[in-house]
Amino acid sequence: MKKINTLIATFTIMILTPFYTFADHLDVIQVELEENCGFNQYLAIAEDFNNNWAKEYDYKVEILIPVQSNDLKSIFWVGRSSDAVAFGKAWEAWVSDLGKSDSVASILSGRFDKCGNNMSRRSYGAY
Repeated sequence: MKKINTLIATFTIMILTPFYTFADHLDVIQVELEENCGFNQYLAIAEDFNNNWAKEYDYKVEILIPVQSNDLKSIFWVGRSSDAVAFGKAWEAWVSDLGKSDSVASILSGRFDKCGNNMSRRSYGAY
C-alpha cells in the first residue's frame, strides 16, 4: 500500500509540476491617466521602462487600451516575467532602487506618478 501511495504522489507531482514551473507571470495594473498626460506620453514612459530598466530583470511591459469595455477611462499595464520567481527578483530590485533618488527606477517612477494613478493591481499565471 505504501508503494502505491508513493507512486500516486510521484505521478501527481510529475503531472502538476509543469503547470507551476513553466507559467509566465503577468503583472496587471489598471491605470487612469492624469488630464495632462495622454496615452502616447504614458506609452513613451513605458517604452523607456522596457529599454532602460526591465530588460535586465526578465520583465517586459505592454500597455493595453480598451476598445470595448465597461471602463473606457482606464488603460492596463501588462508586465510579463518568465515566472513568479523572476517577477519577485524584479520587484525586489525595483523597490530597492526607489530609495536611490538618481536611480533609473526612481526617475521612471516619478514620471509614471505624474502621468497616471494606479487603480488596482493583479497577478496571474499564464500558461
